[in-house]
Amino acid sequence: MQAIQAFLAADMQRVDAVIRERLHSEVVLVSQVSEYIINSGGKRLRPALVLLSAGAMGYVGKHHYELAAVVEFIHTATLLHDDVVDESSLRRGRETANALFGNAASVLVGDFLYSRAFQMMVGVGQMRVMEVLSDATNIIAEGEVLQLMNCNDADISEADYLRVIRYKTAKLFEAAVRLGGILGGADAATEQALAVYGMHLGTAFQLIDDVLDYSGDHETIGKNVGDDLAEGKPTLPLLFLLKNGTDAQVKLVRHAIENGGLEVFDEVLSAVLTSGALDYTREQARTEVNLALNALNVLPDTPYKQQLIRLAEYSVDRAY
Repeated sequence: MQAIQAFLAADMQRVDAVIRERLHSEVVLVSQVSEYIINSGGKRLRPALVLLSAGAMGYVGKHHYELAAVVEFIHTATLLHDDVVDESSLRRGRETANALFGNAASVLVGDFLYSRAFQMMVGVGQMRVMEVLSDATNIIAEGEVLQLMNCNDADISEADYLRVIRYKTAKLFEAAVRLGGILGGADAATEQALAVYGMHLGTAFQLIDDVLDYSGDHETIGKNVGDDLAEGKPTLPLLFLLKNGTDAQVKLVRHAIENGGLEVFDEVLSAVLTSGALDYTREQARTEVNLALNALNVLPDTPYKQQLIRLAEYSVDRAY
């Protein structure tokens, strides 16, 4: 990731300048909450995807800086809303905005970021950009509702869970890569290939998040380990256990999902670590990455394409 960040350093400085400029509001609390969450140490993956895909398509201009900031604003708005819904207290190693400023401020500033993002995308002046981002934000919202419906449900299928990932997480990855292609004048087939890359990359990224929820520590990954279990979220390692575990493990995991199982986290963690659930989840993530890499075959071999390949490899090898 450091190599990718170094490659994009100059462009990302331009994006950060756009972010700082566009965060300005005469309402002090809006600026305070926005700046707190934007400057809280995120990897800027989604903006990086806009920059890399635009570069891979040979785009020359400034709109990719605006759209990279737009994607980061949309992502940040979803984080603000998610943390309220999940009652989260820690993200990226810091207090969440809702813990610091309250739920009401977090929700309303999330709304501000969404609306500011739409103001900015109008300024780019391309209907296709508006179409991609409006579709993405709508599908992300559906994914958030699907996840809410799936909480405490131990009977959902792996396909149901992957649908949530595709909607809630992977859709914005997909949109980010599409945007760079659109700016670079990609034809329909190339734009679709870029979208496939983004969708599979985003899916892999979330699957590794599932792994880290049971194999990381909160100082490294910047969140409370076991949060998903506490919220009764049936993530892929747990779904693997429900299908392949012993009778005792199945009973334990079912109870944990249906009731929110932080008090039995150690027992669930032991079951996850000894059952092969994390290896299975990593294998699924690797399959997704291979599909993402195959989609890049349509692109010419450039330094930007090489960084897209690197980013895919990073998504499954990371520790946070």
